[in-house]
Amino acid sequence: MTVTVRFAPSPTGFLHIGGARTALFNWLFARHHQLHGEGGVFRLRIEDTDRARSTPQAVAAIVDGLEWLSLDWDGEIVHQFARAPRHAEAARQLLATGQAYYCYCSPAELAAMREKARVEKRSVRYDGTWRDRDPATAPSGVAPAIRLKAPQQGATTIHDLVQGEVTVANAELDDLIILRGDGTPTYNLSVVVDDHDMGITHVIRGDDHLNNAFRQTQIYRALGWPVPEFAHVPLIHGADGAKLSKRHGALAVDAYRDMGYLPEAMRNYLLRLGWSHGDAEIISTDAAIRWFGLDAVGRAPSRFDFAKLDNLNGHYIREAEDARLAELVAEPLEAELGHPLDEAQRDRLRQAMPELKLRPKTIVELAANARFLMAQRPISQDARAAKLLTPEARRLLRALGAALDGGDWRAPALEDRVRAFAGEEGVQLGAVAQPLRAALTGSAASPGIFFVMEVLGREETLGRIADAAL
Repeated sequence: MTVTVRFAPSPTGFLHIGGARTALFNWLFARHHQLHGEGGVFRLRIEDTDRARSTPQAVAAIVDGLEWLSLDWDGEIVHQFARAPRHAEAARQLLATGQAYYCYCSPAELAAMREKARVEKRSVRYDGTWRDRDPATAPSGVAPAIRLKAPQQGATTIHDLVQGEVTVANAELDDLIILRGDGTPTYNLSVVVDDHDMGITHVIRGDDHLNNAFRQTQIYRALGWPVPEFAHVPLIHGADGAKLSKRHGALAVDAYRDMGYLPEAMRNYLLRLGWSHGDAEIISTDAAIRWFGLDAVGRAPSRFDFAKLDNLNGHYIREAEDARLAELVAEPLEAELGHPLDEAQRDRLRQAMPELKLRPKTIVELAANARFLMAQRPISQDARAAKLLTPEARRLLRALGAALDGGDWRAPALEDRVRAFAGEEGVQLGAVAQPLRAALTGSAASPGIFFVMEVLGREETLGRIADAAL
């Protein structure tokens, strides 16, 4: 058996964080089996049958989000809407074998049926009016729907790879419409036909689809097709245990990119939302592919926590190559400056990256911390930095500028010279270093000040000191 899975989003919105996790779990499951010589195919299907709400922009955003996360799919993208004739063919096949029937109920009759059930405090279900009725008695001019002739006795059981064995009485499942009166297929039929034709062996999705699994299982059996393995993963909640909302992190994937998260950090974080491997927290993608299995997916909802994501992202920033980070930081800096960085500025950025990347939790923070490197003289100071530039501090800076003119311009040598200067002035190092930081960066916090001096270079450093000392 070739293990084949799919990610099947509806393009009625952007790729949200829950969908991204579902895609990741499917991708890892496929790549794990691929690694072990068991096929391992990951397909992408766009379920765009809701024509009123499906948009090309949403499709593009889904594709862009998957590409950013490096979740590559196999084969061409399948668009469900284009396969509507095939779905209708399956409905007619069920009709021909007696597994489905025409239903001529009008909207008014169905509404009355629902109201009667509510009054009698019964579950709202189709009552089977046309299940065994002769179509010859049908009213004229009514375009019938096709309903599945679902089993009425016994139960339907799913052996779910996450939830375990789950059973529902068939009496609770009515004869669902599989083809509407206008000839368009319904969701559950389309999903079954597409999954069968695509050779899907495992359906891994959120547990909000668990109820659909019972209906889909009945359709598979009616068509005489093998039923795939199901794995329904618990949903993601906020850190407070409440349903995930925008304030918790229920955002589109591109929002996380804009907030400065690295794709490898997002993959690691999403993996740990509902899946575990011992006590491991930092899990590379290669390790995740080796280790991933559905047996380690928990049954309880996971909790989204921005603080944990920030810490994880900070780790991956520190591990990232300096040249890559410099390119990522260059983009927001160029947008802020309104022009491309020149090669000297890019080189300065690359030089500074080993120190700059030690503390930030996001690329946005990293770019903010690097802003001083590109600032045009005279640079401005923030409120805290401005307080450091007292008259005495300005006097020290003037004297320091003269003392630094000449000599070795590497960080260790610069530190020795500034320390010696402080000693000669009879002050603590901080009395010199803090105003110096304010003068060079415009901030009270920065990477090591002697490293900053080296990266800025002699001319720029002395110029900024002179500006601040006025």
